[in-house]
Amino acid sequence: MTTTLTSPNTAREAVPAARTRKPFRLVRHSVALMKRSLIKTWHTPEALIDVTIQPAIFLVIFVYIFGKSISGTTHDYLQLLLPGILAQSIATGAIAIGVNLNVDMEKGLFDRFRSLPIPRPAPLIGAVLGDVVRYVIVTISTLAVGYAMGFRIHANPLAAVAAAALAVVFALSLSWVSVFVGMKARTSGAVQGIMFLAVLPLSFASTMFVPLSALPGWMQGFVKLNPITHLVDSMRALFLGQPVGNHIWWTLAWCVGLVAVFMPLALRAYQKKV
Repeated sequence: MTTTLTSPNTAREAVPAARTRKPFRLVRHSVALMKRSLIKTWHTPEALIDVTIQPAIFLVIFVYIFGKSISGTTHDYLQLLLPGILAQSIATGAIAIGVNLNVDMEKGLFDRFRSLPIPRPAPLIGAVLGDVVRYVIVTISTLAVGYAMGFRIHANPLAAVAAAALAVVFALSLSWVSVFVGMKARTSGAVQGIMFLAVLPLSFASTMFVPLSALPGWMQGFVKLNPITHLVDSMRALFLGQPVGNHIWWTLAWCVGLVAVFMPLALRAYQKKV
């Protein structure tokens, strides 16, 4: 029988190495589960209909039906509308993650995650990070269809990229609301219903489709506080080369607030579930 002796120096070196790896376990496992989510999206491209075909349909319908009535010409209304349609698609696209996580819970997938030596929050964080591809796709597809219809960016490329990045950051922040609802609701259908009930009023009671001055006076106070309004006005200003004002800072503040409130709530609900 052979006995392997470990020198004290080797043991002392192994302990710090383990300690330095420990803080990065959450990041490492979250990224691994993010890759799983991306692979799942790659194999089910039909799940991307809501972020590819749906924005194009809304652009065509709203521009050619309401364009002349609101802005005088369809071209002028397209410049106003496209950032709004992008914001709406971003908001409704965030609903899918809550629905998908609820389905995974029903199937027992998270029971298997619980048996693995991974940090508890990693599946949720990985799922949210994996959804970034959906938001990048909706941004690119909406701009591509808009350009085909006559939309033009009047700012420098850096401002346009900043507008697109702001939309993606807002979507990732809003995803935590959907994740929380997905952890609390009993069925995936309930998740979809609750999220649509929250997203639709925020979408229409904003500057998404019409300027603030065209809305009723009693509604304008809410519209000014609406996070969708700040997102739309930020993107509109960045795309069209207009003064941004405080809209970007308000949008970023809403992003921080959504993550600060709903991420802990979602993780707590998830821990109770598993």
